[in-house]
Amino acid sequence: MIRVVPGTGGGRYPDGNALVVSGSEETVLIDPSLTIAAAPPVGIDRVLISHAHEDHLAGVHHYAGVPIHVHAADRLGLTSLDGLMQIYGMAPDTEAAWRREVVDAFHYTPRPDAAAFEEGDAFDLGGTTVHVVHLPGHTRGHSGFLIEPAGALFLGDVDLTGFGPYYGDAWSSLDDWERTLARCRTLEADTYVTFHHKGVVEGRTAFLSLLDAYEAVIARREAAMLGFLAEPRTLEEMAAHRFVYRPHVTLLFVDAVERRSARLHVERMMSRGQVSEVEPGRFAATHP
Repeated sequence: MIRVVPGTGGGRYPDGNALVVSGSEETVLIDPSLTIAAAPPVGIDRVLISHAHEDHLAGVHHYAGVPIHVHAADRLGLTSLDGLMQIYGMAPDTEAAWRREVVDAFHYTPRPDAAAFEEGDAFDLGGTTVHVVHLPGHTRGHSGFLIEPAGALFLGDVDLTGFGPYYGDAWSSLDDWERTLARCRTLEADTYVTFHHKGVVEGRTAFLSLLDAYEAVIARREAAMLGFLAEPRTLEEMAAHRFVYRPHVTLLFVDAVERRSARLHVERMMSRGQVSEVEPGRFAATHP
């Protein structure tokens, strides 16, 4: 049996849609959200984490005696707050405030006992099996879970929203994201579940249509950045212009995400000969 526990606001950040999956022998909780933190399900035998980000760990503190699992590449983020901060990679002034928010608003609780899983590992719940599908890019260890025989795929933060893929942390990779999106097209399921926004998507046709629109955001961002670089700009100027978040968004990590995202795109455009560093720290589009 699979039960989606919807987050408030349709799973909009900072909340999300958690999953409770039961077999004849075990029940697992996937990604304990803020909704789980407010009303934790009982009878949980194991906790699975798609990746080490604050909103996916908010309910972990309720399950101190329950085995918890995360991909080996993200395990550092569960073992200590210092480890989680390494994944974000923020500047010291921002990190200090973010540490407080992660603890106060998201109830961060270290789990040095967290066990590591890898691509291809599986959890047998008794008649129901949860298979690990490594989908890096958002973080190094970001993973989905294919639940059989139900034919349901939990996508974590491949959330299929108009916001598009997020790759703004130190442990994010634009290239890995694009490989993950290509892999997602090959994953057969009857039902797809996202942590944020969309929630449950029924059928492969609907999923692929949403995936097309989601992936297209990357190209739109890059085209907008290339247009902005018609004149020489610094990465700070690009971050201030906001290619990822809307101007009214005031989350603590916005500036760091904008800088990181701009840098990844600029590096890629430079490798393609579309952009050059015209003077130290200033970049401009090349013209044939």
